[in-house]
Amino acid sequence: MKILAIESSCDETAASVVEDGKRVISNVISSQISEHKKTGGVVPEVAAREHMKFIVPVVKKAMEGLSWDEIDAIAVTKTPGLVGSLVVGQSAASALALAHDKPLIEVNHIHGHLYSNWLDSEDEPEFPALVLTVSGGHSDLFLMHGHGDFEQLGGTKDDAAGEAFDKVARMLGMDYPGGPAIEKAALKGNKEFVKFPRAQMQGYDYSFSGLKTAVLYYLRDHEDEMTDGFKNDVAASFQEAICDSLVGKAVKALKNYDVKEVHMAGGCSANGRLREILQDRLPEGVKFRHPAKISYCTDNAAMIAAVAFYLR
Repeated sequence: MKILAIESSCDETAASVVEDGKRVISNVISSQISEHKKTGGVVPEVAAREHMKFIVPVVKKAMEGLSWDEIDAIAVTKTPGLVGSLVVGQSAASALALAHDKPLIEVNHIHGHLYSNWLDSEDEPEFPALVLTVSGGHSDLFLMHGHGDFEQLGGTKDDAAGEAFDKVARMLGMDYPGGPAIEKAALKGNKEFVKFPRAQMQGYDYSFSGLKTAVLYYLRDHEDEMTDGFKNDVAASFQEAICDSLVGKAVKALKNYDVKEVHMAGGCSANGRLREILQDRLPEGVKFRHPAKISYCTDNAAMIAAVAFYLR
């Protein structure tokens, strides 16, 4: 079964054709990073305008070499996301479904990230699985009992981890998006330079506003020391704190739930240090998965097609 999927929830215009929920035939992504670098973050009106500009060429590229007779269904991100951005993708998908007489499958964006570990996977992931999904818009911990049977154990109560990365990067005068910039600087820094606080939330919930504020106050107190080396050390210390917080809740969940696998997903799952810490803390016998490609970590339409296949 081949599904054409469209994703436009934030600042990537994406289209993909995936067969049987796993085999990626095409995966086209038009990123808006260069536009949003100008403002240091995503401006909803700009994002929607860019989606309108690129949605047609992106879909055409994804369909290269394929006929509409080969497509069995069309999937699209319904929620959550920026309203103006979502409408562009939904309008395009609805028009295509009507024009080519295909069923339309609406998908939750976060569920898409849960299924990013299925893409290009040689073996089928096993349930129950614990999934840590972390990006600029959400930081959540899910227990997957089976296809369509998701239990959200916890989530962020304020800033998402990716948003905190962006804001701290801006404090340090680094480029947008902040996640890759912080990670690059952290490789040259001392992660034990500053012991930034870890929020002590109940259950499996996260909070990163306190950590972000702690970095802000620390930089204000040391504004005369802003050398490259100092920035690298602060970046490494901040990254360690946020990764430690994310992994800590996942490890706590592993003590209370009998799972066969632990998955990472979302844009921040591309962070090498986060992957390293989580894998190091897993109990013996628990399999670890992360998306097969970096392009499956960030927003993409292939993951939307995967959800549509398994939950259709």
